[in-house]
Amino acid sequence: MAQSVKLNDDLMGVIRRESELQSRSVAGQIAHWVKIGRAVEKSGNFDHAHISAALAGELETTALSGEEKDVWLDSFTELMRQPSAEEKAFYAKRQRLGLGVGLDAGGNLIHADAD
Repeated sequence: MAQSVKLNDDLMGVIRRESELQSRSVAGQIAHWVKIGRAVEKSGNFDHAHISAALAGELETTALSGEEKDVWLDSFTELMRQPSAEEKAFYAKRQRLGLGVGLDAGGNLIHADAD
């Protein structure tokens, strides 16, 4: 039975580009990558527990294999894109106070009304 999955726009862009390059459908590209990922995790050269420990700061990234470092970097980058609850609260407070709340595409400080 087919299932729907929500993926962010950035990831979908990567999937679409790669599916075109590889002459696969979007679903076919995702299935292909799932099979590869599963094989890598089962290969014995890859320990997801190491990656999780490194992401939690419990293991130095120098202890990761090359394959593990690649996955760690992808995961770390994705985590860094997501604002923490503290960051959200900080910027919400700045917005309430009418202070700068971010940068626009040109690098200029954006101010919000104190409304």
